[in-house]
Amino acid sequence: MNQLAFIALGANLPFDGIPAPRVLARAVTAIENAGLRVTALSGIWQTAAWPPSDQPDYYNAVVAIDPSGLSPQALYEKLRTIESEFGRERRERWAARTLDLDIVAMEGRAGTFGAITLPHPSMHKRAFVLAPLDEVAPEWRHPESGLSPGELLGLLPEAYRYRRLGDLVAEGR
Repeated sequence: MNQLAFIALGANLPFDGIPAPRVLARAVTAIENAGLRVTALSGIWQTAAWPPSDQPDYYNAVVAIDPSGLSPQALYEKLRTIESEFGRERRERWAARTLDLDIVAMEGRAGTFGAITLPHPSMHKRAFVLAPLDEVAPEWRHPESGLSPGELLGLLPEAYRYRRLGDLVAEGR
């Protein structure tokens, strides 16, 4: 069995007239069209912008994929291509965006791989990653702390606002 990669999806701007939650559904289809097999989908989660700002709320999800033997860097490049197809512009850190795709973790991989550090160095601080990751991989353990996504989520301040809106379904399924 192949090891899984967990990809965090986020959007808070519409793209091509499509609202951010539907952008996530289209992004799942784009991931599949890029030759990556999606094995699990979280729901769609609504969260306040991070860091706190006057930006619109974000819509987030996590998908588990079979990376098909890709290295972290090669997977990163595929995801960057998909982001650009959705109008993603990287002008400033933490800016509003049409689509953000981050490799949160890859089973069996820990460390720095080119421009990628796995697991994502800030994932344990982000409810918008941990809540959907807990849906798709509740048994996953952070390689440094040994904690599950749910356990890490329980360590975050209660002030972090997040809520599950509904299921994420790839368009065309």
